[in-house]
This record gives sequence, C-alpha cells and structure tokens, in this order.
Amino acid sequence: MTSMIGPTCTPTIMASHREKLQSAAEAFCEAFSQNKDLDTILGHFSSQDEICAIEYGLPKLAPFLGRPFVGKDKVRGYFETIGALLSYSEIRFSEYVVDAESLKVSVKGNGRFMWKSTGVEWDEVFTYTLDFDDAFKVLRYQIWADSGAAYPARTGQTCDSSTI
Repeated sequence: MTSMIGPTCTPTIMASHREKLQSAAEAFCEAFSQNKDLDTILGHFSSQDEICAIEYGLPKLAPFLGRPFVGKDKVRGYFETIGALLSYSEIRFSEYVVDAESLKVSVKGNGRFMWKSTGVEWDEVFTYTLDFDDAFKVLRYQIWADSGAAYPARTGQTCDSSTI
C-alpha cells in the first residue's frame, strides 16, 4: 500500500504539526472566549501581509458579513467593528478537527451574544476554520454563524422558538 504522505512529510512530522496546530487553535479560541484585548487576539495572526478574516452571510444583514477583510489593518477593522456592535459571553469551543497536511483547524463554538445598540441577546452555535502559516499563526479566519439570529437582534427583535 502506498502512503499518502510524501517523503518529506513523515508520520512523525505530521503528528508534530497536528499537535502544534491544535495548540495554536486552542490558544486563539481561548483568547477570544476570555475577551482578551484586540492586540492579544491579533497576536495570534501571521505577520504576512495577506491575512484575512471573513464571516459568511449576507452583507445587508450586518456590516461585518459577507466580505473579506484582507490585510492587517482590515482584519483589525473587522474585530473593531464586531467589538463596537456585539458583546459576547459564555463562549465555549469543542470538536476541533485538525488537518496537519493543509495546516487547517475547524472548531465548533457556542455562546451568548448581544447586539449592543438594542440590548437583544441570543444563543448561537458557530464554526471557525483557521488556516495557519508554517509558524502556526492564523493566515485566514473564516466564520460561519447564524446571521438569521443577528439581524433580528440588530433591528431590536427577539427570535426564539415561539416565533419560528
């Protein structure tokens, strides 16, 4: 049987990368869940110029949805926008899936969010996919969340199981 791992990527190296990726992803998620300051969160990102953050969804639902924030200043702007509009608590992460070959980690999160201007809160499950560079720093931060919950909160409406 032929190995899928190339000659320069031994199983030992892959296991080492897997552990480092898991640790890097956990450290990033912990910084986020503990409401660390923006510089601490950005410290988990690569120093490369083309870092990117994108939260998928329709741009008309919230100003941080559906467009890539590329470059250090734009990624900082993404997090500043999120911080100005939302607060969050009780964030927990689980189900880390590590792909050592492509240097990616996907993780499930859940927590409580509040749209600051309206005070409307909601519980949400979301997922991150984090792409890392060779130094195990985040290159691309992708988020899939429930924009169908954020939009009503933005407009001052609550969305619970009785209104669905």
